[in-house]
Amino acid sequence: MLVVMGVSGSGKTTVARMLAAELGWVWQDGDDLHPPANVAKMAGGEPLSDADRWPWLAAIAARLAQWRAEGRSGIITCSALKRAYREALADGQGDTSFIHLRGSKALIAARLAERRGHFMPPGLLDSQFAALEAPAAEEPALAFDIDAPPAAIVRTILAALPLRA
Repeated sequence: MLVVMGVSGSGKTTVARMLAAELGWVWQDGDDLHPPANVAKMAGGEPLSDADRWPWLAAIAARLAQWRAEGRSGIITCSALKRAYREALADGQGDTSFIHLRGSKALIAARLAERRGHFMPPGLLDSQFAALEAPAAEEPALAFDIDAPPAAIVRTILAALPLRA
């Protein structure tokens, strides 16, 4: 299982969709699992609290568990900003790795300013960076810079992954 993580606007959905196509895996946009109250809160410019995030994280963990039970390999997107969130998503399973898409605040802010039709307003970017705990060396995570075109990022990720389907 792969969780493509990073702050809003880092390219999680684009990269995850492309990775899934290359690997032949199922994929899920984690944003689609947010409770309606979370979407409304973010759309209103209010950052989520930990209490808001836990039901969403539980839904993502449940999707990963479902794929495991079905014997499927999958990729899901989730900001996974904190180590505790990543631990909850991995759920003690040794088959979950994180792909951290990282970039400068300026680059991501420019992307968010161009994005249309998403509930996450650019004004919440600072709160995402403030909450972000980059994965530590001992976590099952690989970090990739997002200053290249998505196809190049995907090629770099695929070359670094210890697995291929």
